[in-house]
Amino acid sequence: MRPRTGMGLAAVLTLATGVAVVVAAQASAATGCRVGYTTNQWPGGFTANVAITNLGDPLTSWRLEWSFANGQTVTQGWNGVFTQSGSRVTVANTSYNGGLGTNATVTPGFNGTWNGTNSTPTAFTLNGVACTGSTTPGNPTPTTAAPPTTAAPPTTRPPGGVAWTSSDQWGTWTNGGYTLYNNIWGSGAGTQTIWANSYSNWGVTANHPNTGGVKSYPNATRNVNRNLSALRTLTSSFNVTVPSSGAYATTYDIWANNHAYEIMLWMNKTGPVGPLGSLQTTASVGGHTWQIYRGSNGANEVFSFIRTSNTNSGSIDILAVMNWIRTQGWYGDVLIGDVQLGYEITSSAGGLNFTTNSYSVAFS
Repeated sequence: MRPRTGMGLAAVLTLATGVAVVVAAQASAATGCRVGYTTNQWPGGFTANVAITNLGDPLTSWRLEWSFANGQTVTQGWNGVFTQSGSRVTVANTSYNGGLGTNATVTPGFNGTWNGTNSTPTAFTLNGVACTGSTTPGNPTPTTAAPPTTAAPPTTRPPGGVAWTSSDQWGTWTNGGYTLYNNIWGSGAGTQTIWANSYSNWGVTANHPNTGGVKSYPNATRNVNRNLSALRTLTSSFNVTVPSSGAYATTYDIWANNHAYEIMLWMNKTGPVGPLGSLQTTASVGGHTWQIYRGSNGANEVFSFIRTSNTNSGSIDILAVMNWIRTQGWYGDVLIGDVQLGYEITSSAGGLNFTTNSYSVAFS
């Protein structure tokens, strides 16, 4: 239906193991960096997220390297191009996330295997520079002391008093365990600027032409990485302010089984927009009544839940929706990855404002 971002919409990228590492060209020198490495493991396997914060000069390309101490193996990666030679792992930027400004964070992730011990790497380099968590020599902080959930916002705030803003096509910001994406990707897209005070209070001003095809999906992403059967709760609440013109949908995007399944929950829609696939049924589940469509975008199956009436705020029992799909036999005990909320914008000529007043995801 649309390209994936890192962000749940991040493309799952190719991986080569046991071969010589081919690295991206270094466009400018990093003078400081911080890495937060967090894992969720099970017997023999694990998922890791690697939050890379550039503390130095802006980069136009990046390359992170580390070594495993216990024979761990990367099997599949996303939000970066992973290679491994022996114990040495390299992840380089993709075509869409090479730009990494000062205090900006990018979060590649991967699935891996382990046997016996799965210790956390202790030494990382970004474009050949050791990540000490500091730009001041002799005053380092541990590279593992800043997980994605505590990544700091920029210390120099842009005009207007907001914590972060970007007009970059793939601009990203990590805050409070969530990642925000500007995410402009459609053919013939216009301009778009994202701003944020926090992961739960953010918005975009979008100026995309009145032509067909989705132009962007700015969103806030929370990573879950748990199997459906392992979850007791998975809920979300939101409150948005959206324009009365243009063509767009305010929608959740939930990714399962490493982007094999895309589950969309359309909370409101305006203009000539519609879901993929064919109408299967109308059902009340998760606290809302939906028209439910099933289709494919050629890369993954898509299940679209279109609310029968628009709403700009509310709470959703996402776990109930995911379990409902399972009872239909459309998938099994899937691994739930990212839960995203954003605006799938087809047109917004003249510059329209979309504001997320509040947003949260909770699970146990």
